[in-house]
Amino acid sequence: MSLDSSLFHVTVRDDEKLIGMARVVGDGFMYFYIQDVVVTPEYQGRGIGRMLMSRVESYLFKVCQVGATVGLLAAHGKEAFYGRYGYIERDGTNLGKGMCRFVREQP
Repeated sequence: MSLDSSLFHVTVRDDEKLIGMARVVGDGFMYFYIQDVVVTPEYQGRGIGRMLMSRVESYLFKVCQVGATVGLLAAHGKEAFYGRYGYIERDGTNLGKGMCRFVREQP
């Protein structure tokens, strides 16, 4: 269901075993959000994350207009990985720190 509602998604398999995936959500015009870039732990360090991000960036290059915003939340320790693609950390100086809320129960 989540993949069907995504603007873009890509998967990597070893034979039939799913070992990595990435997806982009958003309004498809001004706001894009890299929701997931995930690689199974035993396959990490083999360039699969770079391959996934390459496909994500190719998609974004085709669809993003000047002025569009692409966001993501990096897992702790993965900031340098995304920095290679031009993503910057929000330190609070220019863009604010960014915020999120986790829904723990129905209101």
